[in-house]
Amino acid sequence: MQMMNTSHNPQAAADQARNRYRDVTTQLGLLGLDAAIPQGVRAIAETTVAQMRDVYDRSQDALDASIATFERSFEAAGRDATAFNRKIIALARRNADSAFDLAKSLASAKDLSEIVGLQSIYWQKQFNILSAQAQEVSALSNKVAAAAAERVKVTSKNARHGLEKATS
Repeated sequence: MQMMNTSHNPQAAADQARNRYRDVTTQLGLLGLDAAIPQGVRAIAETTVAQMRDVYDRSQDALDASIATFERSFEAAGRDATAFNRKIIALARRNADSAFDLAKSLASAKDLSEIVGLQSIYWQKQFNILSAQAQEVSALSNKVAAAAAERVKVTSKNARHGLEKATS
């Protein structure tokens, strides 16, 4: 029952863990573990620690380089996304301008047959424009996606190579 209460009370759980740690260290001290560690074992341990530190430092350098590469990739992807968004906005503006031109023409039409004729011409023209815009957007989005995929591929390859180099 007490275990359930301490698991819900972080302070009580911390106190309990602290008390257990003190009990264990007291008991270990009573065992008299004053035996000397041989110099050879200490030398191996020191060498191992130094080697592990060196591997860790090289891994950190490789990680830092990978992060910098990823950041450059994201910056480039951001530029591509911005260019794509600007293109979409430019197309939307052109389409809106075209719609306002139609509205202006319709407002000055003298009769229903002129309105029908103006709309017919507008939609024929607009269909061709929209088809061309769809192809343009598709090509641009494919280009942006391919560039992003290539950057991720290169970045991943460089990160993997850096990590392999650091750990070898």
